[in-house]
Amino acid sequence: MSADVQTQVAPAAQAAVVKGMRVNGKQWHASKTAFRPRSGQDTYAQRTSKRTALAATKAKEKELKDEKEANRQRRIESIRTKRAAKEERERYQKMEEKMHKKRVERLKRREKRNKMIKS
Repeated sequence: MSADVQTQVAPAAQAAVVKGMRVNGKQWHASKTAFRPRSGQDTYAQRTSKRTALAATKAKEKELKDEKEANRQRRIESIRTKRAAKEERERYQKMEEKMHKKRVERLKRREKRNKMIKS
């Protein structure tokens, strides 16, 4: 019976360990623990899973960026083609003011043929 009493008292005594006054007199600071630099490290499996997750997110971000850039380039190209067509129309209008209309039409056809040959 005395052995049972001792086993019950011992855990209670460990839980309520009373520390005396600190030697340096700074009782308001938390007491320091041993320095263990490897205590917070992950396992190899955790590190690899983190790497794969990071790679997946980076791939998704790259895909979204590429899609956005493609849309931007498409808009820029459409603007360029519209401007080029507008300049060509204006050039032909200036030519029509100076020359006969049939000659301008003939020059247009000839220029189109030359463009087809070049490309």
